[in-house]
Amino acid sequence: MRKGYAAVMGREMDLEICGATGSVREARQHIPEVQPDLVIVDLALEDGNGLELIKDLHARLPDLPMLVVTMRDESVYAERVLQAGARGYLMKDEADARVVEAARKVLRGGLYLSPVLSSQLLMQFAGNRPAGDPSPLAQLSDRELEVFEYLGQGLSTREIAEKLTLSPKTVDSYRTRAKEKLSIDSNAQLRRRATLWVEHENADP
Repeated sequence: MRKGYAAVMGREMDLEICGATGSVREARQHIPEVQPDLVIVDLALEDGNGLELIKDLHARLPDLPMLVVTMRDESVYAERVLQAGARGYLMKDEADARVVEAARKVLRGGLYLSPVLSSQLLMQFAGNRPAGDPSPLAQLSDRELEVFEYLGQGLSTREIAEKLTLSPKTVDSYRTRAKEKLSIDSNAQLRRRATLWVEHENADP
């Protein structure tokens, strides 16, 4: 996918790819060194969570424009990444046609969102509820959603705790809150729900 972006950007006289990685660790190290004008971030990375990377980069480089291009459900993640510091959200199945337009808009200081999401956010600002029911996962906090996703990937409580640098007891607390918010009775049901969601999110479009 990264090669695809490079090919698309390479056809534009005013755009150039100055680096690429699928690693959170490498991104944290090299982005401040390279000082790009724009960072394109996927939420699914090899060694961590793209949402946490966005938060970290925004804290360290608050003026750095970031555009998210991902397969993750817009109704669950888009508002989170905007709050974290990103300035645009694009689904991967639209990326070939729209990534250049999205990149230029974000570089100009604007926000790039799908028409559906733009309409929903405008209705929220106007004090109206958006039409349709949001995903139940939208009510989870960022950390609860992260634990939910790792459960769906098959990780144990101890493995999740190690990845997030938390205690197993804290991970259990997040898991309990997720069950309550999703009206799920048991850990086994929560894991099954999480597994199905992860499989759906990672399915080919």
